[in-house]
Amino acid sequence: MSVCRELRSRMPELACLMLTSFDDEEALLDAAMAGAVGYVLKRITRTNLVTAVRTVASGQSMLDPGATTRLMARMRGDVPKEEQVPRLPGFTDREQEILLMVSEGLTNREIGKRLFLAEKTVKNVISRLFVKLGVERRVQAPVIASHALPPPGRHPMAAAE
Repeated sequence: MSVCRELRSRMPELACLMLTSFDDEEALLDAAMAGAVGYVLKRITRTNLVTAVRTVASGQSMLDPGATTRLMARMRGDVPKEEQVPRLPGFTDREQEILLMVSEGLTNREIGKRLFLAEKTVKNVISRLFVKLGVERRVQAPVIASHALPPPGRHPMAAAE
């Protein structure tokens, strides 16, 4: 986000397209606030990526439909009751989701496979979680998660699998 913000401050006419693995509303909103006019996920096909680049280059916006739909629903307050999960202040939905999976004992690789993320991306998110939680070891995170998040069987993602 900071690269996009910096480039746009130096070249306001520049059209930035974010290619990311973060499929959550906060990341989409952050990208828009940084000045990006496009936001697509890394799992996009080559053909659709080329289309996204051309769309942004022509002066139009290109946003990932799933993340955009969730953001709009959240802004309207249309979150279904079964998807409402207690929130940890200062944590994104993605961070909470990964923290819950850590508390279930999943490895970074297993979490990455479930969320379609690179193992390195999962590791980076977990590192940020540790800083936010003030813990140094992976075994400490589940203890904190068990007190702050719903039990694994009651998480909406667990029902979808």
